[in-house]
Amino acid sequence: MRERMLAGDLYLADDPELAEHNLRAMDLMEAFNTTPAREPQKRRRLLTELLGAVGEGSEIRPPLRVDYGSNIRIGARSFANFGLVALDVAPIIIGDDVQIGTNVQLLTPTHPVDPEPRRAKWEAARPITVGDNVWLGSGSIILAGVTIGENTVVGAGAVVTRDLPANVVAVGNPARVVRTIEPGTA
Repeated sequence: MRERMLAGDLYLADDPELAEHNLRAMDLMEAFNTTPAREPQKRRRLLTELLGAVGEGSEIRPPLRVDYGSNIRIGARSFANFGLVALDVAPIIIGDDVQIGTNVQLLTPTHPVDPEPRRAKWEAARPITVGDNVWLGSGSIILAGVTIGENTVVGAGAVVTRDLPANVVAVGNPARVVRTIEPGTA
């Protein structure tokens, strides 16, 4: 089931191998989320053990919620404020210098529209990619399969259902581009 999951095919999440991988993530998440702020080295060690990759100078403020953790890669100098939910059934790639506001959700899972396979607990996932120097405003939700281009700003509370190009501001539900960003201008 793990190979099916990572390939984006339908899979069953209650597979014993996946369940064990999820329990490992839950243990590391609990330890990370309860480590005091005055122990930054311990927090960093736990985060590095939980996630697939964490770039130099990147920070995530607890609480953090993930499915597996190992499918998340964060570039250098990125920052995620309190309450990040990153459901990494498929890969989540976060670039360098990304700013993530409070209570942002990165959601890779999908479920069949057809009720029978959904009742049978089949699910799938599609990856999320966040380009370099992106700002995800507080409360924004990024759905499965979305790629956000570099330098883009996603407004607070936006729901991103489709890819966003580089150098734009997008707001709303569903998120829509409201302006282009000219690099070097305010």
